[in-house]
Amino acid sequence: MPKLSSKNQVTIPVDVLREAGFEPGDALIVRAVGKGRIEVERVEDLIAEFAGTISYPPGYLDRLRDEWDR
Repeated sequence: MPKLSSKNQVTIPVDVLREAGFEPGDALIVRAVGKGRIEVERVEDLIAEFAGTISYPPGYLDRLRDEWDR
């Protein structure tokens, strides 16, 4: 049975990873889904996953675009 290390790391058994379809090099999202439970999800497209998550102060992007026109 895997245990959480002092560095907050856990080894997931290979058979579990294979059954879930994970492969070495996959980008993953790990999130809490309740007390004592986590969920691991492979990210198919990082751009689609994170696009639109950054908020800028009002007018910032307009000022940035103005710099490009110089």
